[in-house]
Amino acid sequence: MKRTIRLFLGGMFLASAALSAQTTVKMSAVKANNYGVAYTLPKTSITIAATVLKTTRTAGEYYQYAERYLNISNPILQNETVYELTNLNTSSKGIPDKANSFLVEFRSNTTSPFVTLTKEGVICAINSDEATERKTVEAPASQTLPPAPLPNPRTFLSEEILSAGSTAKQAELIAKQIYKLRENKNNILAGEADNMPPDGNAYKIVMDQLAQQEKALTEMFTGHETSETSTVEFTVVPSEKNIDKQVLFRFSKHLGVVASDDLSGAPVYLSLANKNPIEKPILTPKEEKAMAEKFSKGIIYNIPGKASLRISFNSKDLVSKEIDVVQYGQQDVLAEKMFDNNKQPVKVIFFPDLGAIKQIIQ
Repeated sequence: MKRTIRLFLGGMFLASAALSAQTTVKMSAVKANNYGVAYTLPKTSITIAATVLKTTRTAGEYYQYAERYLNISNPILQNETVYELTNLNTSSKGIPDKANSFLVEFRSNTTSPFVTLTKEGVICAINSDEATERKTVEAPASQTLPPAPLPNPRTFLSEEILSAGSTAKQAELIAKQIYKLRENKNNILAGEADNMPPDGNAYKIVMDQLAQQEKALTEMFTGHETSETSTVEFTVVPSEKNIDKQVLFRFSKHLGVVASDDLSGAPVYLSLANKNPIEKPILTPKEEKAMAEKFSKGIIYNIPGKASLRISFNSKDLVSKEIDVVQYGQQDVLAEKMFDNNKQPVKVIFFPDLGAIKQIIQ
């Protein structure tokens, strides 16, 4: 059975996986809003989906007789539940950065200017309906039904077995019953049974019932094992600084995913390094004034930086990839005079998850 867990650990938001398209809205710059439209730029968030396999083993009541009577040499010897970290997937997306909200202003004589925004107010396009559709593509939170439980094997035991004076004698009689079931199946398969099923449907029902009984009784010797897969998701929003071996979560063979400060598990580390750090230039007061003037007008947009993402567990890299991170980049501005052409308005299309320019159409 697959399931998705929602948690909150160590300041990191966790959410279920989903596949969703971004809804957009069209905002016109008109006299009522002084020909201005407010917009927000995004910042990068990183989602890590940990896939965990939980295996539950239950020892059979007669496990010590498995080899003697059924020639089974590896029965489950004790009850236990173990967890295995089977996979890690990562994805990044943009979330609104409220610290980077701006107002794009158009001249009053500009021909029908408008801005396309996401429902959260993140800029998608200017003077264009062809906004890049933002999709968060992650593992769907699908569920599969667990296999139907086997019937209680004790309902198949005869009076002779139940009244046997010792555990060893009960095991011997149950083993004989298992061999008898196998013999019955073989006889039906060979067409030599005294009472053959009358048709194909009856044949299937009889064979399924015999197989269920045999499996249920055999598990009284071998034990029973079930498996369940779950996904736990962590979302990290980096700052402008590198992340060096931050404990994302801890993992225990006996407990599964545990909090980052729970020492019962071994740490899963996340590292994020800016591949091309930009040194902020030292500006003179005149240059600072010119820069402020430049960014006070026009449309500010992001130029994301490249980052190296690594996630490791037990000294082994589970994830090693390059991603775009807005926080590691810089910003620039489109001059407002670009949009003064009344005959042929300039169209600008952005990547909504990055706030970066995808295309300029003149």
